[in-house]
Amino acid sequence: MMSVWSEKLMLSSAYLDKTLLFSTISLICIGFLMMSSASLHLGLARMDSIFYYPTRQLIHIAIGLVAAIAIYSVPMSFWETYGTQLFFVGIGLLVLVLVPGLGVKVNGSTRWLALPGFRFQVSEAIKLSVVIYMAGFITRHSELVTDTAYGLIRPVVLLSTACALLLIEPDMGSAVVIMVIAMGMMFLGGARLKQFAVLIGLVSVVATLAIVLSEYRQKRMNSFLNPWEDPLGDSFQLVQALISFGRGEWLGVGLGAGVQKLFYLPEAHTDFLFSVLGEELGFIGVLSVILLFTAIVWRAFVIGVMAEELGQRFSAFIAYGLGVWFAFQSFVNIGVNMGVLPTKGLTLPFMSYGGGSMIVMCCAIALLYRVNREVQQIKQGKDREVHYG
Repeated sequence: MMSVWSEKLMLSSAYLDKTLLFSTISLICIGFLMMSSASLHLGLARMDSIFYYPTRQLIHIAIGLVAAIAIYSVPMSFWETYGTQLFFVGIGLLVLVLVPGLGVKVNGSTRWLALPGFRFQVSEAIKLSVVIYMAGFITRHSELVTDTAYGLIRPVVLLSTACALLLIEPDMGSAVVIMVIAMGMMFLGGARLKQFAVLIGLVSVVATLAIVLSEYRQKRMNSFLNPWEDPLGDSFQLVQALISFGRGEWLGVGLGAGVQKLFYLPEAHTDFLFSVLGEELGFIGVLSVILLFTAIVWRAFVIGVMAEELGQRFSAFIAYGLGVWFAFQSFVNIGVNMGVLPTKGLTLPFMSYGGGSMIVMCCAIALLYRVNREVQQIKQGKDREVHYG
């Protein structure tokens, strides 16, 4: 029995992308160290235990790894068959969040469902379901996407429902991520540039209206454009983040030696974890993390190209969608921390504190591993056919 499992384990490991695996593990480990550094004082102040947040994050990682193993064992044909149903399950969860008594309100936003032991942010799960749904839609309706405007409008109308529910929470950041994932996948699916430009224009108009019609979003935009106008008020978080990077210089002040996290920088262990990293590990740490994210995105697109060349279009667009997601969300979080983008409540993938984010990201990367495994198996089979004639 043990020999059978050992053989299966060796076979599975043979198909793992080593660059992808190294980058993922590195980000999770660096993220855990930085999150622990940023949260020890919070645990003592809020829960009378310095290890409260690190312990819970370890639990999140453990659950994420178990979920990732489960996802990795499911063939891509399952996701292609049930992708639409999974998307509607995600819509249902977004509705549940808004039901009084079920949704949990934190910092003015109702984004979490209360589960036994921890809170789950539904917007993270809906992003993964959008990748799967869009991959299936593009695969089934490739001619619609490439030849007609209806092929673009049809999924966007459905996705607008999810975005509307997210804006009600409110969670504009996740709504933007969903639309970017969808538009990026449709563009890679062959959507005509003219139609695509019209779609981008419509989405831009909606995003502008969402900012203009919301007072708190206007304040965020104003604080982004002129952070030094009100450094102790609306711009406090951004100013403190910029100070963190300034203190870090080339090599940082040392792991655990940062001071901005000590009640100066709000949400230091979640949305602004990258600022803590910039202060404590400096430019070298910042560059290392950016390169690790770049490696993951690069491998996602390489795997997608291999899948498409082998005729596995659904798997290819899963890989493309995950690549767009990882690239855009990490870019936005890093950009916000460095003051080049307006403040958005988006976590840094694989690194920020949070059960929902960590578990879903582990599931997402496991799905990419699964795509790579099936692609490598098909490629190996075709190579054997060619070799033996």
